[in-house]
Amino acid sequence: MEILVALTLFVSLAMTSGEVFQSGVVSQTCMQCMCDQESRGCNPLDCQMDGGSLSCGYFQIKRHYYTDCGSPGSGWESCAKDLACASGCVQTYMGKYVNKKGCSSNCESVARLHNGGPRGCQKPSTDRYWAAIVGQGCSANS
Repeated sequence: MEILVALTLFVSLAMTSGEVFQSGVVSQTCMQCMCDQESRGCNPLDCQMDGGSLSCGYFQIKRHYYTDCGSPGSGWESCAKDLACASGCVQTYMGKYVNKKGCSSNCESVARLHNGGPRGCQKPSTDRYWAAIVGQGCSANS
C-alpha cells in the first residue's frame, strides 16, 4: 500500500512539473514520438488486433508486455488507456531490457525494443518501426 501511495504521489508530481509521461530510462521526447506513432497522436485507443493479438491504448500495449512490466494498475486494458499507467509500464519494461542483450538506452534501441520485444533492438523487423519514429521527429539521441 505504501508503494502505491508513493507511486501515485510521484506520478502527480511528475505530471505537474511539466512531464507528460512517467520518467525513467526513456526520455520524454522519445516517449512522445512512440505515443504519437502507436496511437495516432497519443490517444487512448480501444484494443485492436495487431500481429495476431490485441494491442491497447496509448502505446498499443499487448497483454504479455503488460505482464512483463509488472501488471500495474487495475488491469491490462485500463492501464493501457491511462497515460500515467501506460507510460509507467513502458518505463518499467525498458528498465528491464535497456543495456542488456546489446540494447542501449538511446531512443532507437528503446523504440525497437518496444516494437520487437526483449531483443528488438537487434531485429531487422524493427527497422521499419524505427523509421516511423524518426518520422515523428525523433532521432537516436532524442
